[in-house]
Amino acid sequence: MSYNTFGRLFRVTTWGESHGPAIGATVDGCPPGIRVNEEMLQHWLDKRKPGQSRYTTQRREPDRVKILSGVFEGRTTGTPVQLMIENTDQRSKDYGDIAEKFRPGHADITYWLKYGIRDYRGGGRSSARETASRVAAGGLARAVLDELLPGLEITGYMVRMGNIAIDRARFDWSEIPRNPFWAPDAQAAREWADYLDGLRKSGSSVGAMIEVVAKGVPPGLGAPVYGKLDTDLAAAMMSINAVKGVEIGAGMEAAMLTGEENADEIRMGPDGPEFGSNHAGGILGGISTGQDVVVRFAVKPTSSILTPRKTITKSGEETEIVTKGRHDPCVGIRAVPVGEAMMACVILDHYLLHRAQIGESGGGRIG
Repeated sequence: MSYNTFGRLFRVTTWGESHGPAIGATVDGCPPGIRVNEEMLQHWLDKRKPGQSRYTTQRREPDRVKILSGVFEGRTTGTPVQLMIENTDQRSKDYGDIAEKFRPGHADITYWLKYGIRDYRGGGRSSARETASRVAAGGLARAVLDELLPGLEITGYMVRMGNIAIDRARFDWSEIPRNPFWAPDAQAAREWADYLDGLRKSGSSVGAMIEVVAKGVPPGLGAPVYGKLDTDLAAAMMSINAVKGVEIGAGMEAAMLTGEENADEIRMGPDGPEFGSNHAGGILGGISTGQDVVVRFAVKPTSSILTPRKTITKSGEETEIVTKGRHDPCVGIRAVPVGEAMMACVILDHYLLHRAQIGESGGGRIG
């Protein structure tokens, strides 16, 4: 069985390899009548595409998305939406030296052990290039959410690079699009720039932490016990290349809190229940509370570095390897729009599931 599809009602299947002719996504379950066009999707892909600053890979891909099916006269038809992004700047020769060697930290060795064959050109299917397909599908999900849940906002940003974290006392939403790191802290962005310049010149890399917030999520999304909203969000974020940890709300820090500190106290406000804090990240019992949904994920350092690393060949010989090519010194930068896309797809999927089970009337009322 192959697992290239995620979602239950809003189902996304991605396809293609890093150095193949194209990559893309097939989206099934998109409601009909949604206004969408290629430029609407391109807006989100432009946030992720490579070569936009000296801090990302210099692979020059326009990442122009094409809608091949499922849209007629500017609206979705309810049939599968086929999205395609052509690869135009492959340099497969950069990977000739690793055809027989396994790169430490990469999926080379596991793909070989599982399948007995691997596409060594840029990692093939395991390449982070696959995430462009997710961003395209996420753009479609956002178009649907704009019509079904107007007012919903999804914003991602970097909160840590290596040992340098943002100062939340300086948090500024308007700062996020102003710097190449999607940082809500201008001072941290300047520190990251100096730090990453040094790493980039030395051929090394560093990890990062990304936070994604969804505002305007209605209460009631998610279901017990195996259909929890946070379960699917965690799986979606963990499926992103290089992600090694996911948190919801307070996350790992909840282990250091007392019950009094962690409990989000509830009061009755003029428009319904109001919470005094949000350690739960907007989800209780796997069901959204109506608060901001907050997800955080950690991205490991790029494994492709110029420092020689010990490895083995397919024949079992011990050797060293230096990974050449064009690589991100911090993959966390371009992971921000990918995290946003996965948040959009999961929330839409759960909204459609909720609507199918509960209907338009909603659940219980308070007051």
